[in-house]
Amino acid sequence: MEKIAVLGLGKVGKLAAILLHESGFDVIGLDVRVPRETVPYETAVADVSDRASLAARFSDLDAVLSCLPYHLNIGIADAAHAAGIHYFDLTEDVPTTQHIIGLAETSKGLMAPQCGLAPGFVGIVGAAQIAQFDVCRSLRMRVGALPQNPTGLMAYSFNWSPEGVVNEYLNDCEVIEDGERKWVSSMEWLETLYIDGVKLEAFTTSGGLGTMCDTYHGVVDNIDYKSMRYPGHMQLMNFFFHELLMRDRRDLAGEILVNAKPPVDHDIVYVHVAAEGEIEGRLSRREFVRGYRPMTIAGAERTAIAWTTSASVVAVIEMVRDGLLSRTGFLKQEDIPLDSFMKTRTGACFDR
Repeated sequence: MEKIAVLGLGKVGKLAAILLHESGFDVIGLDVRVPRETVPYETAVADVSDRASLAARFSDLDAVLSCLPYHLNIGIADAAHAAGIHYFDLTEDVPTTQHIIGLAETSKGLMAPQCGLAPGFVGIVGAAQIAQFDVCRSLRMRVGALPQNPTGLMAYSFNWSPEGVVNEYLNDCEVIEDGERKWVSSMEWLETLYIDGVKLEAFTTSGGLGTMCDTYHGVVDNIDYKSMRYPGHMQLMNFFFHELLMRDRRDLAGEILVNAKPPVDHDIVYVHVAAEGEIEGRLSRREFVRGYRPMTIAGAERTAIAWTTSASVVAVIEMVRDGLLSRTGFLKQEDIPLDSFMKTRTGACFDR
């Protein structure tokens, strides 16, 4: 695997392309507009929503990474499947992933969605924790991408795709509770937690578990994923989406929220993964708690959400290239060994 196309050259896609280039890949970046600044890889204008056009471009590639909004990924995955090349994306959307699982049954290459931060890296960490127990009774995964210096009642900035955030806040969430696999509403199960003395709240959001309920049903009695925010955020979002009925106008909701709380450069990504169970007959708890801040990469400071998301998928692509993961079928994030992930050139960023 040498030649790879990166579709979507926003903050995450542009940085992923740089990291892939630095890791020795032959990269071409495709988008409706190419970056104004100089980048170390080839770029080209492309209609990323035109499946036929993409299929023609994919004929001389080994792999494609989609960094586009989730609703475009089914068409891109179909084109990659038809071309017989590897496919990677960052989606948290459950129906999109189910479609790609179906494609993987007849794929010549690897189909690997959900390779971002959550789902993605957090699932790799969670699987590593489960493996430490003889019997694991619970796995709780929490992730929050937040401004370091929040303002206003919402205490938030939309550093991530507004389509993705709205999707996570409104779609139902899969969990395992007391051994039963079920769906629960988003923005519920509110809890309080602290990281480095910072008070945060966490609540259910959609998509962060990826395929973990498939893998661990009957093995772990309790698994759930929640997003972390500063206190009071969930109540305001419930008011916005449900009392003002913005749940029925998702596109407009995204526009309003980004206009009110645009992206910031000084962000922080909190990751809190905790598992409990028995080790040699004794009840134990394992925790992975980090606060990732902006980092200088390729001569420029990158936001925490941009580098954690792009570094996660690039590390997985490096592992596939190096023969550490399967090159056909469907890739579950929980099948990726955390130790090997951390030893890759790019995955090492998470261990600093």
